[in-house]
Amino acid sequence: MVSGQSLFKYKINKCPLHKLPVILKFILLILFSGFCFALSSLWLGIAILFAVIIAFLCKFTIGEQLTDLKPAIFYSMIMYLLSVLSNLTETLPVINIKPSVFIIDPYYFITILRLTFIIQLSSLFFRTTSFMQIKDCLNVIESFVKRLFKNNSKIFFTDSISLFLMFIPEFFNVWSNVNLAWKARGGKQGIKKIRTLVFVLISVSFEKAALKARALEARKS
Repeated sequence: MVSGQSLFKYKINKCPLHKLPVILKFILLILFSGFCFALSSLWLGIAILFAVIIAFLCKFTIGEQLTDLKPAIFYSMIMYLLSVLSNLTETLPVINIKPSVFIIDPYYFITILRLTFIIQLSSLFFRTTSFMQIKDCLNVIESFVKRLFKNNSKIFFTDSISLFLMFIPEFFNVWSNVNLAWKARGGKQGIKKIRTLVFVLISVSFEKAALKARALEARKS
């Protein structure tokens, strides 16, 4: 079930993407994320299809891919509503409304495609890269920056950035767990669910982040 999956959760099974150097994957993630803004809708569609093929080669299930695309699906719904509202304001009064107002505006459409592709890239990165691999990659970058600034010991960012990057899948993993617990107790969808779970989500997420931070600090000492 898609609802039982966690977004961007690391997969242990090995595939060619697992074996790529982490720093190369990190650079490719940044480059492709920026490059997609220069692509047309057609090429973005091809890129999305290519990312799906790579995900299958990495043994990502359909459920895992759909789970990771949840933010894009939610954002797409918002973009579509904004597009319809924009079209409606241009065709007022109501008697002038035509079926074409429900066709998404090209600007919103290409924005959705870009977001979908970037999320797919993030999924490929996080599901094939562990926390410690990300930290080691950032250590290499930090060492390079320190050499660039003549070993300035005041420059350090590895722990902060690695914790931030891994907080993203951790956050969604916590939400998946508390959401399943809510359903298991017979909880219903609605405002009460959000009001109840949001504080649990924040407290548990920050507690996990604090534990990781203390573990990193202990490892350094």
